[in-house]
Amino acid sequence: MASSNFIDYVKICSRSGHGGAGSAHLHRDKLTAKGGPDGGDGARGGHIILRGNAQLWTLLHLQFRKHILAENGGNGGPNHSFGAQGKDIILEVPLGTIARDAETGELKCEITEDGQEIILTPGGRGGLGNAHFKSPTNQTPRHAQPGEPGIEEWVILELKLLADVGLVGFPNAGKSTLLSVISAAKPKIANYPFTTLEPNLGVVAYRDYRSFVMADIPGIIEGAAEGKGLGIRFLRHIERNSMLLFMVSCESADIAQEYNILLNELEKYNPELLDKKRILAITKSDMLDEELEEEMRKTLPEGLPTIFISSMTQKNISELKDMIWSALNS
Repeated sequence: MASSNFIDYVKICSRSGHGGAGSAHLHRDKLTAKGGPDGGDGARGGHIILRGNAQLWTLLHLQFRKHILAENGGNGGPNHSFGAQGKDIILEVPLGTIARDAETGELKCEITEDGQEIILTPGGRGGLGNAHFKSPTNQTPRHAQPGEPGIEEWVILELKLLADVGLVGFPNAGKSTLLSVISAAKPKIANYPFTTLEPNLGVVAYRDYRSFVMADIPGIIEGAAEGKGLGIRFLRHIERNSMLLFMVSCESADIAQEYNILLNELEKYNPELLDKKRILAITKSDMLDEELEEEMRKTLPEGLPTIFISSMTQKNISELKDMIWSALNS
């Protein structure tokens, strides 16, 4: 994904079609001067429908499509003829997309499966023709139902990436480097903070042709939950991950404190994130010898699976994959 092409938030005006009016026609032909009611029903207006597409990774195609308008339903006609149904508008979105009411923030729906279709904004129902209102006491009704108006609303579409593993760490902790080493993803890598400005996904190959998906999000800093750094813009992408891989550089002055800062920011954003399985990876450990590693282990958080890795020298990368696979399938 190019950095300028990753769009995970759009606001659209969704307007469904009006329902067609029923007909109040009375049957007339050269043999019948005063026939009974034969007005047909109006058709429903078009729906606005969301459809999941596993081939999409961004909402870029909707960024400049602000107004989504469906067709109105056709009116009923004589001789019990129905109106033409308004054409539905289908918006294809990536898996993990949620829709919210722009005014209330209420969750309307979410798309999690390929091919899944959900009506975002339903079209108005068509009105009944006068033939439905015939009775023994009113055999020639001259009224029919109007169609229901369509719905016009502002909707926010947000993308939350669906991945098995989410990488969590401070800027420049080596997250993008790890992703580039164990998958075919090609994230931007440089030796300065906030090199990664948008999430990157990579499929990690495992033994026996098995695989899992890893997501690298921009680095978190202390105060991110209050909007510092890149703020909470990308924290929502962690919510759909099955587990979290915390990454802290061995160059850190206090690894345990840095881990706790990251954990605290996730808790402020969404306490439920702390229920996910966690692994701590100490990166850039090719600079450490065995004696220094043992000293550092004494200061690490207790009860947390921990591993020292190096993306540059491939140190413990296979072991890390084993730990992740075990955590995902335990």
